[in-house]
Amino acid sequence: MDWGKGILLTIIAFVGFILTLVVISVRQDDIHLVTENYYEKEIKYQDHIEREKSAAALDREVLVFDLASKSMILDLPVGAKGSLQLFRPSDARLDQILPLDIKSEGKTTIPLEKLKSGYWRVQLTWTENGVDFYEESKITL
Repeated sequence: MDWGKGILLTIIAFVGFILTLVVISVRQDDIHLVTENYYEKEIKYQDHIEREKSAAALDREVLVFDLASKSMILDLPVGAKGSLQLFRPSDARLDQILPLDIKSEGKTTIPLEKLKSGYWRVQLTWTENGVDFYEESKITL
């Protein structure tokens, strides 16, 4: 075999490899963005920072994960309203948003045993006495 055939076979193998990668990437259907409205959330990011600062200034721990019972424990006062987002970074189809409206004294328990095991980000957004708050917890079930 001479140099010309070797170069030709190398180019053909390279083109075949690239075409294989293109076909594989086109066939993927489970690619998920972190959020659907990314740009809109980016514009409102300063509000998000203010909510985090407000939550950090509280004298209580609002969002606690109990591994033994596989549940989130929320320490929110009566009248607090908001939402608890269960965010699965690896699969957006498993994400859930639970509305919150606290009507009784004491801590609220949210069971998580029905969730698929793995890494989750729990994002709590709530309003208390006219002030907005945000707290996040990373858990592994």
